Parts: sequence; C-alpha cells; structure tokens
Amino acid sequence: MCGRYRLSRRKQLVEEYFDSVSGEEEWTPRYNIAPTQPVPVIRQNPKEPVRELSLMKWGLIPSWAPNPSVAAKMINARSETASTKPAFRDALQSRRCLIPADGFYEWAKTGKVKQPYCFEVNDGELFAFAGIWDRWKDPIGNWVKTCSILTTTPNAVTSAVHDRMPVILDPDGYELWLDPGMNNVTAATDLLKPYDARQMRCYPISTRINHVANDDAECSAPVELADTQNRLFV
Repeated sequence: MCGRYRLSRRKQLVEEYFDSVSGEEEWTPRYNIAPTQPVPVIRQNPKEPVRELSLMKWGLIPSWAPNPSVAAKMINARSETASTKPAFRDALQSRRCLIPADGFYEWAKTGKVKQPYCFEVNDGELFAFAGIWDRWKDPIGNWVKTCSILTTTPNAVTSAVHDRMPVILDPDGYELWLDPGMNNVTAATDLLKPYDARQMRCYPISTRINHVANDDAECSAPVELADTQNRLFV
C-alpha cells in the first residue's frame, strides 16, 4: 500500500516536469503527505491537448457514496482488482490521473518496533503514481474531487519492507494513461506494473514521519540503524 508520501518540489518545477498548467491553487513543498489531505493531481483536458494540475483530496469518494466517511479506506486501489470493484472500475476506465511525488514511505516491523523507510526513484527525482479520481456532491450541492493511488506487487527494493507498492508509471506511459478517450481497461491495466527496481533506492528514516504534524525535510532524512535492523536488507 501507500499511506504517506513526499512532494518536495515547488509548484513551478512540478508544472514544468509534467508539462502541465494550473490555476490559482497553491501549495508548498511537502514531506509528509497523509490521507484525506489535498494533493496535486494531473489530468488531461478532454477538449484540448493540455495537462491540467489541480488539488484533490486523497481518499476516493465514489459519486454514489452516501457520505464521505469511506475516503480514509479508499486511499489505495489494488491494480489487480480495480476493474471489478464498484468503487474503482468506472474511474479506471475514464478518470485516470497522475499523482506527482518524489518519495514515499513504508514501515517494516522488527519485533515490537515499526521502522519507517523512504523509497525514491534514482536520487530522489520526480515521478508519478498511477491515480484514479472521482467527484462526489456533498449535502449542500458542492462537488468534492478525490483521488486514489493504485498499488501492485512489490519489486526487489520494496519487497524487503512491504508486500505491496504504489504503481509508479513509466514516463512513456503518461500519455496513454491520461488519454480521456482511451476506455480500454485492459490496455490501462497493462501499465500497472512494479517499477524497475534498478532505478529505485531505499533508506531508513526517523520516526518523525509517524506524526502527521511533522512536515519538514528531516522527515525523509536518512538515519543510521542498529546492525540487527540493517540485516533486513542483507
């Protein structure tokens, strides 16, 4: 799964990297993004060849949901079953998006201790999770836009810590994934594979990441572990 991640780049750099445009919505670099918070999402404009960047709440609320309480349970969607689940299947077919990031976190349990780790692509470069989104109307008629991150089986880097990993899309697949006219679920699902482990790295970080209120560069700074914990990656 993916329950916390990092996007430490400024808005302008994210726009340039993903060749996207955005409105007046602003955000600052984030190091401890948590479920139900607003996150940057990139979609393809269905009427013109423009990628648009906007904010959505992390935790998908299906359009038919009676209330928003399901959001916290919908932060991730399993790629193997998303096409058959009522909450995700329509979004997978026609409401796909990119969710920019430059790191994500998982926890390994060693005895009674849960040690957090940061995962990066190469040396911490920008990448995009495969995302899906939906819109839900609240009781007073306001539209709430939400998103979910797709997950897949782990690669050699992530498997030492967790049995799932978020889908990191290859840049060559961005155009197809975002194409609003591409409704072939099989073709979309073919993109949802474990990322090349040779292009990823992992290192232990401080338990500061455990507390949502902590949101600074120290959250993803490497730390030294005792030898017993280091054996996890031997």
